[in-house]
Amino acid sequence: MDQGESMEPEGTGDLRETVHASLGGLESLAAKIPGYKGYKQKELRREADKLLRMQVATKLDDQRKRITELQNKLVSQALIEYLDDLERAALKLQLLIDRIKTASYGYAGLFDAVKVKEEQLDALYEYDNEMLAFVDEVAAEVDLVASAVSAREGVADAIEDLVETINQANTSYDHRHEAILQAETY
Repeated sequence: MDQGESMEPEGTGDLRETVHASLGGLESLAAKIPGYKGYKQKELRREADKLLRMQVATKLDDQRKRITELQNKLVSQALIEYLDDLERAALKLQLLIDRIKTASYGYAGLFDAVKVKEEQLDALYEYDNEMLAFVDEVAAEVDLVASAVSAREGVADAIEDLVETINQANTSYDHRHEAILQAETY
């Protein structure tokens, strides 16, 4: 993916702008207090990142539910030899969902020795935004597994491709953790 290429699927805007636009009158007034504006901007970035992660986790969980439905379909079609492989995909996807839901969102208290700068918060947001692209890829792979199960051919290959896509998403999410560690060394 190119750096300039937008990772946002159609219909999802930049949540940083949404959170900023939702400021109330009192918060807008408080933003004029010296020092408060920078603090508030960091908080808004953190909130946008958290909202984005929850959105990604929810969409991935929808795909995990589809995998569970496919497991039931495998049983009903007596294709039980593929159950373990599809279960492996479901477990890897659940691991990714859990990692996204519980990820640090760049919090650093006002007096902490380690300060997370706006640039690092923006980098975290971009890593989380990349995960939206993986949501679409996982959904496409689940579609291919569903088609293979219906056709009763190519099931093993389709499941393996799904597992590989989930592995790539997990690897990409590892880079987010590295960004946090780099932020802590500043």
